[in-house]
Amino acid sequence: MTLAQPLLPVILCGGSGTRLWPLSREAYPKQFLALAGSRTMLQDTALRLQGWAPEIDVAPDPILVCNTEHRFIAASQLLAVGIRTARVLLEPEGRNTAPALTLAALQACAGGDDPIMLAMPADHVVKDLPAFHAAVRRAHSMALSGGLVTFGVVPDRPETGYGYIQCHAAGPEGAGIHRIASFAEKPDAATAQRYLDAGDYFWNSGLFMVRASQWLAALRACRPDILQACEAAMAGAQRDLDFIRPDAAAFQACPSDSIDYAVMERLPLMPEIGIPTFAVALQAGWSDLGAWDALWGVLPRDGQGNATVGDALLEDSQDTLLMSTHRLVAGVGLDHIVVVETPDAVLVADKRRTQDVKQIVARLKQAGHALAHHHRKVHRPWGWYDAVDSGERFQVKRIVVNPGARLSMQMHYHRAEHWVVVRGTAEITNGDDTYLLAQNESTFIPVGRRHRLANPGKTPLEIIEVQSGDYLGEDDIVRFDDIYGRSTGAEGVS
Repeated sequence: MTLAQPLLPVILCGGSGTRLWPLSREAYPKQFLALAGSRTMLQDTALRLQGWAPEIDVAPDPILVCNTEHRFIAASQLLAVGIRTARVLLEPEGRNTAPALTLAALQACAGGDDPIMLAMPADHVVKDLPAFHAAVRRAHSMALSGGLVTFGVVPDRPETGYGYIQCHAAGPEGAGIHRIASFAEKPDAATAQRYLDAGDYFWNSGLFMVRASQWLAALRACRPDILQACEAAMAGAQRDLDFIRPDAAAFQACPSDSIDYAVMERLPLMPEIGIPTFAVALQAGWSDLGAWDALWGVLPRDGQGNATVGDALLEDSQDTLLMSTHRLVAGVGLDHIVVVETPDAVLVADKRRTQDVKQIVARLKQAGHALAHHHRKVHRPWGWYDAVDSGERFQVKRIVVNPGARLSMQMHYHRAEHWVVVRGTAEITNGDDTYLLAQNESTFIPVGRRHRLANPGKTPLEIIEVQSGDYLGEDDIVRFDDIYGRSTGAEGVS
């Protein structure tokens, strides 16, 4: 016999993962990367309830909340693991987790339903799925009875990179279920050790479970301004392909706040509301992979504590992480060092200082440097391109178009383009002419001519594009027709 209320996975897919730069960037943050296995972190999150307890239904159409810029990446990654019915809510700008969960709750209740929501950040690792499922089952019983539940990770070290939850001893609700006493910010080393020694503190995982109507009631009592802004945004929401777009102006007026600050910390001080808060103990190999030392902690390591990813070699080194994505990386005599190589940037850091990588990203942003936002390889809804080389008056790109996909009909005022087909078959629109090009064939697109590239085949199309002209900026593009609903703008190869 199944319980009446289904469990609705709500995947919170915001965040830029700045502490995992240069692998994670704003345009392609860590949740879309395969850091701890063959699947991306988003895919692992979406599949986390596979093999779930048969007595609890799971809603077949999870809700995913993500930034508009990431919509096609998120949708394609879910599709790649067989998730075809997700409801994808697009935030025009990030407003932290409280507004994101509110959008999801309003969408969940739109048809008259009132499901139990399991809010899961898309960028976490959980190694022990049976233990995770057991904790979720315990939380489900509390959420059914009207509670707001978070998951407290049992700490095994004095970690300074996590927030903490102080809890009362397990009560009549059952083993592993605690009433929440207070929340604490990320501590210094001495305070973290004191929390560990006290034994009544948990790491704050950022996982939550609550009935949708209970979340809205809690927010109405604690932060009505957030609720009102989100209600206005959803009232003006529009469908865009398979996406749901809340009204941009209304959502941008919404205050930014986290679930913890907006509601969880306030509810224990407001018993008159009648919404109890619980923390369920979680021992499931959880990590938020918030920095490079956390990734080192979940990767296989040799007898000297070293972890390597990609083409990497270490000699006479210990407690070190070497990651290569493009070329051989070798290290000699390293101790507590992180080296991460990408085609356009290399990070070298003390493994004990990886939280400070975000300061490098802040400086890049302040200087207006593109490396804070984009990789050299840029993903698009139709495929991707890699900016291979550039110089005065020229730029070379490798472009891969997915089967059946096509770029927008467009033109450029300042550059001409030469296309050479390396693999597959290209359908070219060049002014008034449309024709096919096979492998090793080429064509020329003059300045100012309307053109389009498409892949009519069943295998990826790969071309080399050589741009030449007096201005090669990515904002030199005028779109006339685009199947992905994008307007004219600086999105590069499109």
